[in-house]
Amino acid sequence: MTIYGIKTCSTVNKAKKFLKDNGYEFEFVDLKTTKPSEIEIKSWVEKVGIDVLFNSRSTTYRELKLKELNLDDNGKLEWLCKEPILLKRPVVTFDDKVIVGFKEENYREIFSK
Repeated sequence: MTIYGIKTCSTVNKAKKFLKDNGYEFEFVDLKTTKPSEIEIKSWVEKVGIDVLFNSRSTTYRELKLKELNLDDNGKLEWLCKEPILLKRPVVTFDDKVIVGFKEENYREIFSK
């Protein structure tokens, strides 16, 4: 299992705590220091959709003025590959699955042992 996020994100930290508390081991990848490959991002998009992954509410989105570009799905994908900090966080990958974000009730359902 791999969790992609940033160390200072409270949502990422909640997901990490939940998984640790429930006995799961994982690798953490900090998106500020390690970019996922374009192939990884494209595979995530195929599994969950671009709108689930692309964070149009982030500070980075606003700073880059991406709203003004009126991006289509291909444009969003290009930006995710260039600036993976635009990913909604966390992105959790395991067993060929991709989970985006953190809602405790969803995690309880998905990760019940």
